[in-house]
Amino acid sequence: MEKWADYCISAVSYSEDPKHIKEAEVRQEEGNMIGPGKIWSRSQVVSSIESGDSFITILKSEDGKWKRGEDVHIIEVKGEKYIRTDKNEIEKDNLGDLPEF
Repeated sequence: MEKWADYCISAVSYSEDPKHIKEAEVRQEEGNMIGPGKIWSRSQVVSSIESGDSFITILKSEDGKWKRGEDVHIIEVKGEKYIRTDKNEIEKDNLGDLPEF
């Protein structure tokens, strides 16, 4: 399997303010396999991306295998940072249709 990214996000939890993700389930990509999920805070994800680590979203297919989602970026709007899979300058985190925990 070709390496997709340094880390994969497989689920999210939103804060009371639905503009922001509270936590993310992050899995390290280990070449030919996806590692176990660890809960990261939103700020840990932002710091890691800003440090140069690459992130994607992943989803489990019906056969139980992980499938690649989209690249994850930090977008700054009016001085605030948002975690998004697109580059739209919208004031809200958006990682697509990931499951919530």
